[in-house]
Amino acid sequence: MGIGMGLNLLLLLAMVATNILSLYHLSSTRSPTPSSTTPADVPDHLLHQLHTIRATISHLTRLRSSSSSSSAAASAPPPELLLYSRIAPIASSCSDHPDLLHRYMNYTPFAACPRDDAGAVAEALILRGCHPLPRRRCFSPTAPKVPASLPSDPFHAALPDAAVLWPLSAACRSFSCLPPALGFDPKIEATRFLSARSVLDLPLTQLLNLARSAGAAPIRLGLDVGGGTGTLAVQLRRMANATVLTTTLDLGAPYSEAAALRGVVPLHAPLQQRFPVQDGVLDLVRTGHAVNRWIPGPALEFLLYDADRVLRPGGLLWMDHFFCRAGDLDAVYVPMIGHLGYRRIKWTVANKTDAGGLKNGEVYLTALLQKPLPAASTAVKASSS
Repeated sequence: MGIGMGLNLLLLLAMVATNILSLYHLSSTRSPTPSSTTPADVPDHLLHQLHTIRATISHLTRLRSSSSSSSAAASAPPPELLLYSRIAPIASSCSDHPDLLHRYMNYTPFAACPRDDAGAVAEALILRGCHPLPRRRCFSPTAPKVPASLPSDPFHAALPDAAVLWPLSAACRSFSCLPPALGFDPKIEATRFLSARSVLDLPLTQLLNLARSAGAAPIRLGLDVGGGTGTLAVQLRRMANATVLTTTLDLGAPYSEAAALRGVVPLHAPLQQRFPVQDGVLDLVRTGHAVNRWIPGPALEFLLYDADRVLRPGGLLWMDHFFCRAGDLDAVYVPMIGHLGYRRIKWTVANKTDAGGLKNGEVYLTALLQKPLPAASTAVKASSS
């Protein structure tokens, strides 16, 4: 704004000076008598001044036009921000859903938060980008009965139902009532990630061996995106003494509570949210079934680049059973993954043979990828070997 006003003022002064000199030129060249027909010569210094002023005006005009265009370009929001605002609204998304927000914020301050459907409304707001949630001045309800003790075995035969605040409208109010396929059967979970049932599986012993041979060991810190009840975090803690955070949402079942009862940390976060982790500190990021073709392409790309942000150099990105249409794998997802520039340690594609996979022509991809090491570190390692 200041530069533009300065240019306009200089341009105005130059034009005034030009007009004054022009008037002086006309008055000096006018004949003193009507009978005189030969005009006097214009002094050289006046011609030089006129030429200088006209050149200055042309220069200032060009500066003003370029300044206006650059200011317009600077005021325009970056295209990446516009893209992100369409798939995961920033801040203002809460005001885009007034009905949900009114239901969620309808509470008495400094009292207990209402139970009714607060959990379902909270999940709906989070999925729409309204996160962190604005409810601040009421006390979250807790389970009416506090268990005397919690099981030390994460694969205990039964997690304590009394430790969960079950929704009033829920048809299922115990862990035994939940479908085993959702990750609540301790017998099934105790064997997960320990052996391979197909070429798509990556047992943890193989993962640790591959990490060691690739120079990525040890795996100490990790993130399991959409990790359900936290089974991967439990298994890696047992096998490698690793700390793995699990992102989860309580969509239809108390995933977060189950993970916490098993002694691992649940992060109640949607897939479009930036990972609440510092840059370049994790050894492993795994994406499970929740990351699939139903995620919009730009959102998936942002997720992959956020995984790259939190991974240390040499860290591992494990895409576990990612599914998509067969034609989209090579056309969309392989180039998207390839832009990361990661080294392929494992890359396996197989048909998705359930009813949905056969109907939609889908395939599974399991990939273990390694983030590149800095060029200097690679050169030092090569010279030392």
